[in-house]
Amino acid sequence: MDEELLELQRQFEFAQQVKSSVRLSDRNVVELVQKLQELRVIDFDLLHTVTGKEYITQEQLRNEIATEIGKLGRVSVIDLADTIGVDLYHVEKQAQDVVLTDPALMLVQGEIISQSYWDSIAEEINERLQECSQISVAELAGQLQVGSELVQSVLEPRLGTLVKARLEGGQLYTPAYVARVTAMVRGASRGIFVPSNLSALWTQLQQLVQEMNGSSGVAVENAFFQSIFNRLLKEEEMLGSLRAGTHWTPTVFAVAQKECVDSFFSQNSYIPYETMQKLGISQAVQFLQSRYPDGKPLSAVFIHSSMIEMLDSTTEDAIEQNSWIDSLSVLPASFTSQDANKMLLLCPSVQSALKAEKALILGESYVISSGFIKGIYDQIEKEAEAFSIQASTASMIDHPSKSSESAESIPANTDKGSKKKKGKSASMKTATVVTVTDDEEDARPKSKRNQKKGRDSSSSQKLDSKAGGKKESVKAPEGNNFIPPDGWVMKKIVDSVPEFEDEGMENPDSILKHLADLMRPMLINSLKERRKKIFTENADRMKRLMDDLQKKLDESFLNMQLYEKALELFEDDQSTSVVLHRHLLRTTAATIADTLLHDLDILNKLKNGIEVGDSKAQDPVLLDSSERSALAKNLNGSLSRKALALAEALEGKRVDAFMTTFRDLAEESGLGLKKLDKKLERNLLHSYRKDLISQVSTESDPVALLAKVVSLLYIKAHNRALQAPGRAIAAAISHLKEKLDESAYKTLTDYQTATVTLLALMSASTGEEHDCSADRILTKRELLESQMPVLKSLVLGDSQPQQP
Repeated sequence: MDEELLELQRQFEFAQQVKSSVRLSDRNVVELVQKLQELRVIDFDLLHTVTGKEYITQEQLRNEIATEIGKLGRVSVIDLADTIGVDLYHVEKQAQDVVLTDPALMLVQGEIISQSYWDSIAEEINERLQECSQISVAELAGQLQVGSELVQSVLEPRLGTLVKARLEGGQLYTPAYVARVTAMVRGASRGIFVPSNLSALWTQLQQLVQEMNGSSGVAVENAFFQSIFNRLLKEEEMLGSLRAGTHWTPTVFAVAQKECVDSFFSQNSYIPYETMQKLGISQAVQFLQSRYPDGKPLSAVFIHSSMIEMLDSTTEDAIEQNSWIDSLSVLPASFTSQDANKMLLLCPSVQSALKAEKALILGESYVISSGFIKGIYDQIEKEAEAFSIQASTASMIDHPSKSSESAESIPANTDKGSKKKKGKSASMKTATVVTVTDDEEDARPKSKRNQKKGRDSSSSQKLDSKAGGKKESVKAPEGNNFIPPDGWVMKKIVDSVPEFEDEGMENPDSILKHLADLMRPMLINSLKERRKKIFTENADRMKRLMDDLQKKLDESFLNMQLYEKALELFEDDQSTSVVLHRHLLRTTAATIADTLLHDLDILNKLKNGIEVGDSKAQDPVLLDSSERSALAKNLNGSLSRKALALAEALEGKRVDAFMTTFRDLAEESGLGLKKLDKKLERNLLHSYRKDLISQVSTESDPVALLAKVVSLLYIKAHNRALQAPGRAIAAAISHLKEKLDESAYKTLTDYQTATVTLLALMSASTGEEHDCSADRILTKRELLESQMPVLKSLVLGDSQPQQP
């Protein structure tokens, strides 16, 4: 057998040494291989090498790849292509087949890695851990040039076997290192006696471990400490509760916490939430409700039901006694007004009182009985009515005074006659014979003397406004001057209840302020209703007052126009004209002007809601110049200005100026004035003549008779109604000279001379016992009395006896 083998070796060696007589080119070989493949002699795939001079089968390629992996344990596909000399495409394809058929291999980022490689790496890591106690997975991944996830997935199945370590938070720790950190966590956690945040504890432990490991040590993650803490807590090596993963409350603190809460609540029957927060209990309401189901949670405190019973008995006493109570005064200082309000609403006595309207809760904490409020309100309401009237009066006086400033600035007529009060006795002594007697001055129709004084009436408001007969609807004043302010109301409350003074008027939470806020709207409504009632009740009365005024002015102003026409007869005699003008202004003109101003003042007061007492007086209104000005200033706007102009015209010298201002004021007041026509003039003259005849026939005073006779003669001679004072009688008689015969004229002049002499004697008389003027006065009076029938016959005809 050995000989045959040796023989074959010799033949093979010989065949190799013998030179071929025929050589095949590379092309022939390629063609030959292709022909064999066509003939199916070669029935498998052949791959070219990179040089193109060699063929390799896919199976051989896989074998060479597996051989390379077995040598190195980790090889790059690119390196395999260079080593084997085959195109990278075929190497990648066969490498994938190799990895799929061998579970111990993995293809990662273009590299084929075997499990044996990882085993060797694990052994190296374990050796390093023995030296440094901890290694970062990220550091290992950087060294191995692979991902951290891959390194972690490879190491996890080898932990405890090839790698004696613990993987936590991307770090590898040796058992000894883990035991040391566990002891640190256990000790630090057991040293905590109050609720703490574990994150802060882990930060401190990190600093301690860093100091232990030095600058070369790797920082320990919080997750490592937390996992150790969770394991220790699960093994009950520490007692306590963990909330939200990081909030640790030791059991010893929870026990002390509950004991403090129980102690405070049992002693005081309440506990503030602030105290709970100081004890470290954040959800105080839930904690207390679970521990004390019978308690009541309030805004700032948690109370026992006994607190409500205590407050209920106190408030019940205050309500029964018609008094008030501040619930905060009987509650501890930690209670807020919101707490007091909630407690009051839980009190049975307060609930029943509120339902029966026997009490009110003001400012959340004040309980006030309705009887107490009513007592104060009734007293203040009366004073508020007085305040309203006073404020309305002051407003009425102050407001028109501002609007009439321009009218007041008009220069007054300085040429004013002496002012004499109406009603002055005719027997008063005078300085000269031209002094006017009462009977002479007041030679007016009886219809004038019997004018009624304007009546005061209750509040109403229906005053005619502008000319043309337009009326202004009844409206209450829109101003709020009649409403008392808050300060006034609070002052009156303090006057009624002096103990409220200590509360302070500036304190917005005081009972004084709350009572004022409650009562002021009530007072406003009461005052508004009262004023509304007054305006409604007085509307008809104001209308009647305006109607009465219109009637009085209709008659008086027509008489005034009648008397004014008589003044035309004396236009040539300037001195007498002035006397007659002034006399008419101070008698008839003054009467109708005073009546108009007086009634307008009453209407203005009623318009402003001021009560005016009723007056039953029948006498005419008599005012002096200052009173007229005061009434004019009390009116509003243009009405005030025109009234002031009327008052000034009365002090002037011309009747026509007075008539103009009187018409303007009447027009502004909404009053219509009739114009004297011929028909009215005839009727008035007839009535005036009839009245004078009646007066003359019954007159017994020789002095008063002369003026009446002269007036009748002017009606007869000139068809004019003359109003002449005593000092103008002589001039009036002289104007009748052409209208009378000589005997009548002589009778008049003689009688007038005797009358002047009598008045002079009376003026000069001293009234003493030895005064001889008394006899002369008596003689002169008897003379005049004897001439009276003759004088009367001048106007009455033959019906009067003649002088003997």
